[in-house]
Order: sequence, then structure tokens, then C-alpha cells
Amino acid sequence: MCRWLAYSGAPLYLENLMFEPENSIIDQSLSAHRGVSTTNGDGFGIGWYGSRDVPGVYRDVQPAWNDTNLRGLAEQIRSHLFVAHVRAATGGTPVQQTNCHPFRHGRWLFLHNGRIRGYESIKRDLDFAVRPDLYGQIEGTTDTEVMLHLALTFGLEDDPIGGLERMVGFIEQTGWNAGIEHPMQMTIGLTNGHHLYAVRYSSDRASRTLYHSRSISALRQISPMFERFSEDAIVVVSEPLNEIVEYWEEIQESTVVTVDGLQVETRTFKPQRPG
Repeated sequence: MCRWLAYSGAPLYLENLMFEPENSIIDQSLSAHRGVSTTNGDGFGIGWYGSRDVPGVYRDVQPAWNDTNLRGLAEQIRSHLFVAHVRAATGGTPVQQTNCHPFRHGRWLFLHNGRIRGYESIKRDLDFAVRPDLYGQIEGTTDTEVMLHLALTFGLEDDPIGGLERMVGFIEQTGWNAGIEHPMQMTIGLTNGHHLYAVRYSSDRASRTLYHSRSISALRQISPMFERFSEDAIVVVSEPLNEIVEYWEEIQESTVVTVDGLQVETRTFKPQRPG
């Protein structure tokens, strides 16, 4: 599948999370520990928020471990909120820049680990449900990009969680109508630069792994390495960045986590069926 991470807190250099941990996302691109795919070398992407109205994005089709430009950027970019993704292409989806995550719409960044099962058989129905003024913005061929534009169609910008729930409900109903038993498999990262949303959900309740870091004040009692992190810092990851279980809390099935500064809220993720 894929691996991704998201950080929210006081400004931090991207390299501090992307390269320095013992099981960094760069290491996961070559040898993931808990993913379906050990190697996630079909491209990568980063997205970050700075002083401009829209986030910066850098994506490429090279493996993340083999891109010297990525290392150079990560050493220089400092951000209060950033995301990173390493890709393992599924279902024969082409390895091309427009298929690399994160996907951007205005201030929004969207990234995904998982797939829509039977996507080829329901793609036409999903495409036709995208709002006409949004459809022309789809550049690649992934199910992820269609998921984002369906969520936008269903009101994501005004109601982020509701837009995601309506998107998943629509995809599940469309899949079931086509005889697909378990259409949805996903962990999702979504942010507008102020709030960070992380969702773990699948139709068969066998979702890919997703974790978030425990409170920084608690982690500082375990290790001095956390002195550089602000009190409101939180990291969401597909798999832990080290093997110390006290650092990480697993996000449960059918759950959405909302990060807003020091506030971390957890609630049940409930897909909403159309009609």
C-alpha cells in the first residue's frame, strides 16, 4: 500500500521527522515493518504550510530514499504543519508525478493509504458523481484523487468530517450495488493548515495501521529527545517511527482524530449513505 505521516506543532525542520528517527518514513519507503507492501518506492511527496495562502508541495516518481533534492529541502524547510507520503502503486496504477500524494486543493492537503476494491468496475459511476466544476481538476489516475474530489463535492470545505463520511458512504453504496463486498480500505490524512484530521476505516474492519504520538509532556519523562518539540506537537504515522511502544497510541478502527493545537479529539467515523 503506502506509508504516510503528518506533524502539527511549533515549527520544525522536516528532516527531524522524515530522516532522523530510527524507523523514519524514508526507511519505510525501502523496508516498511507493518505495511502490506515492504517497499514503497513508486514515488513520494511532501506538503507544508509557510507564509503563503496555499501550501507548498513537492512530488516525484523516484523512490524517496534515492532523491537528494528531498534531503536538501527537508534540511531547509521548517513548518508548523507538514505531511509526507511514500507510495506503493496498486492495481496497475501508473507511476507518474500526478499520481503521487499529497493532493492539493486550495489550502487543503489530502493523502491516503489503502484502496477502493473493484475500482475499475465502479470508476465511471464515481467520476460522474464529482461536481462538474471540480472534475477538470483531476490530473492523475488514482482512486485517491477521486476520493478527494468526491469529498469536496459532498461539502468537505465547510464540514471536513461530514464530507469524508459522505464520500465513504457513497463509495461503499456504489460498490455494494456493483456486488463488491468490502469496497473501502483506507487511512486518510487531511489538513487545511489549521486543523489536522486522521481517519482509520475499512468496510471489513481490517484497516491498515495508524498511530499518533502520546502527549509531549509524558514523552519528555521518557526521553530527552522530545525537548525540541512544543507542548502541542503531535505526529500521526502509518507505523511507529521507533519500537518504543510507550511513544505511540494506536488509532482504533472506524475512528477520526481531529488535532487543533493542544486539543486532540477522537470520535467514531460513521459513513453516511446517499439518500
